Amino acid sequence: MGRRRHRPLTATPAAGHARVVGDTTAGLVCGHHHLYSALARGMPAPLKTPTSFVEILEQVWWRLDVALDLEMLRWSAMLGALEALECGTTAIVDHHEGPSAIEGSLDVIAAACAEVGVRVRCSYGVTDRHGEDGARRGLEENERFLRSGGDGMVGIHAAFTCSDDTLEKAAGLAADLGVGVHVHVAEGDADVDAVTRLAPLVAEDWLVVHGVHLREPGELGRATLAHCARSNMHNAVGYARPRTWPGRVVLGSDGIGADMREELRIAYVRAREDDVTTAPTTPWEWLLAGAALVPGAASDRVRWSEEHADDPWYAAFTPGTTARDAWVDGDLVLATGKPTKVDAAEVRAKAAEQARRLFSRL
Repeated sequence: MGRRRHRPLTATPAAGHARVVGDTTAGLVCGHHHLYSALARGMPAPLKTPTSFVEILEQVWWRLDVALDLEMLRWSAMLGALEALECGTTAIVDHHEGPSAIEGSLDVIAAACAEVGVRVRCSYGVTDRHGEDGARRGLEENERFLRSGGDGMVGIHAAFTCSDDTLEKAAGLAADLGVGVHVHVAEGDADVDAVTRLAPLVAEDWLVVHGVHLREPGELGRATLAHCARSNMHNAVGYARPRTWPGRVVLGSDGIGADMREELRIAYVRAREDDVTTAPTTPWEWLLAGAALVPGAASDRVRWSEEHADDPWYAAFTPGTTARDAWVDGDLVLATGKPTKVDAAEVRAKAAEQARRLFSRL
């Protein structure tokens, strides 16, 4: 087999392409993740099958998050970061929820990602689901982490699980600290009033996630939209039509791993189903836009298993492309598909142990 020819260093990529250095591209960014959910695979099924989005939350995710402790969280975040890196995702924007172990949780996630070698921006999803005290503790965890130098945003679970007072306090804290708010918005029909409640508070540095049931895309258009096509399909909540969003759009996984090339393919075919004129260049732009969310991410590099890794038309129709090597902040963190800073087998074994502990609580 002949040697592959890579594009020369002086080549100028087409509009929207990642700039190639040798045979590498920039690292990918997951614009919305739930690292705490990596242990959920194989969890005991709910007593009855959920038939709505709210029932999915109540019977699956709200059972899981309340059962987490910090040791479970550590290995869940470590596993999620490892799997992200193996997919060429070098940066994650995370949204955490764990009402039984709030204090120190964002430090645990940040430390786990740093150990693997992946960048992360953290936030705790404030909610009134566990009363005023739970909301207060969530706000305090965001503030403590950010004031101590942590990289992140102020998190809100969703408007429909928060009082107006909690929403105002979270928005005020974010403004005081000079960071944005990371919040689920109108993911299901239970949250259709989110726009009315959030519109007076939203700012350009906010990250709003899902946006499926917004009445008009421009209502919160000053913010960035994190589009999670696969998750929206999985929860049967509808299609957000991100092409109509007036501002920046990025791609997220909503906790279903962090293979962002796979997310791109799913976002493409979902958009194509809605509008047959959609080209792969559109979700490719969303993929690249994620770098604006994480300082330094644009300088990360990934070498891929296939040529044309920076071409949206190839990316949309070429499954199985894997990351071979990756550099984060100049540090080689993935070499020939294996992490250099942690033992992948050990991470998976420890995560499996913690998953068994978690399932026993469920």
